Amino acid sequence: MTQDQKNASFEAREQTREQLFQKVWDQDLDDVFADVASYYDRANQVASFGLWTWMQSSFVDTIQLQPQQKILDVCAGTNAIGIALLQREPTLDVYALDRSLPMQVTGRQTALKGGLDIENVNGDAHRLPFKDNQFDVVTLQYASRHLRVMDAFAEIKRVLKPGGHFYHSDMLRPDNSLLEFLYRNYLRLSLNVTAFVFGSGQAAQRCKDYFVRTLHMFYTADELSQLLRDLGYQNITNQTLMGGMVGSHHAINGD
Repeated sequence: MTQDQKNASFEAREQTREQLFQKVWDQDLDDVFADVASYYDRANQVASFGLWTWMQSSFVDTIQLQPQQKILDVCAGTNAIGIALLQREPTLDVYALDRSLPMQVTGRQTALKGGLDIENVNGDAHRLPFKDNQFDVVTLQYASRHLRVMDAFAEIKRVLKPGGHFYHSDMLRPDNSLLEFLYRNYLRLSLNVTAFVFGSGQAAQRCKDYFVRTLHMFYTADELSQLLRDLGYQNITNQTLMGGMVGSHHAINGD
């Protein structure tokens, strides 16, 4: 397959994802995250059957830091990543962007309780409200399934300084079709358990099927690596957990 064919393949996948999920992205997800903001981290712990903290720590441990770096956490949610990074290196200048105000409120409160200073910014990952070449490190965790990936990754590259580092982690589509089938059924079960335990509202209940379908339409670890290459990132590496069900990527802005 030529480079042009690869690019066309990713663009076609992105168009299909947008056609299938645009309504949820535009109209429903804000209500979902407003519903779950107060118990988001606890719900993830239940949904992952206790593996959430381990998965998050595994990602944070891959992030290389230097004192006084400027960091942007995209789709920051409850500020879990920014808090973890500041606990490692207190001199960082951390910005946390999310479009969900209720999630930001929860994240701001959690950071303040720990005596940590994070600059929360309300905004869209597809149109980052920052000038070019602003950040040494950008992170994005457990949100790209809900984004137009090529647009969001291109925006992240724009705001990264030349030589800046992008760290990404998310639930991915395993290469193995049987494992993917089992994974989707596990996800369906865990969503039902979580909704029952925490008494999820109507918005979250309505989107349970969406969360399963978006995983089926998402990318494998190797596909995301290729997508990053196509966008001009360099020195791309990936690591996977649990047979590719969860993966992380590290890429450098070569501009």
